[in-house]
Amino acid sequence: MESSETKSLAVLIAARNEADVIAETVASLAAAFPGATLWVADDGSDDGTADVAMAAGAKVVRRGRPHGKGGNMTACAEAMLSDPEPPDLVLLCDGDLAGSAGHLAPLVEAVEADECDLAVAMFAKRVGGGFGFALGFSAWVIRRRCGAEPQAPISGQRAMRLEVLRAVLPFAPAYGMETGMTIDAVRAGYRLGEYEIDLAHKATGKTLKGFIHRFRQLLDFARVWWSRR
Repeated sequence: MESSETKSLAVLIAARNEADVIAETVASLAAAFPGATLWVADDGSDDGTADVAMAAGAKVVRRGRPHGKGGNMTACAEAMLSDPEPPDLVLLCDGDLAGSAGHLAPLVEAVEADECDLAVAMFAKRVGGGFGFALGFSAWVIRRRCGAEPQAPISGQRAMRLEVLRAVLPFAPAYGMETGMTIDAVRAGYRLGEYEIDLAHKATGKTLKGFIHRFRQLLDFARVWWSRR
């Protein structure tokens, strides 16, 4: 990444019960972004995720109980912003990317090159998932509330300048985080860009657990739709 030496970067990693992969995710990001400060937002994991992340070299923000992705990532972002020397750029990502987290450089490069203000990763290959109802509903909410038509409305892999992060905080609660972030950024006049990247993660499939997960997502997207009316 050619300009990574001139722009400071913080990486905020969302994690819940990712002890089996968080070390690889952190190591991959550290290798891809030398000098970046890595933060892990541990949403009340009970499998030792926080300890593994700290051992891997990340700063960890952890509260005593789960607060949902949006709430915990907000707390992590606020902790990062309290640093006397906050970064120029911020990259958000999920803790289950493992080694593929190192492929996220194009997002940061797009923001550095002023191609967009909020760069979002589209997975080059679809892994798991259901029938697309949750994805489609999130896209509909975004379209209705700000006119944007993203292809990856719920992707957690996002890069932005610090001013954009400040504009979209606090994040919408729970799984509504990315949907709300996109609406808030576009309404504030920031440009959205999407980039296809070869990524891998722990996808939920067509199982009872997977359908319950997507039902919760739908509820959170509906809350974003209502709160941004």
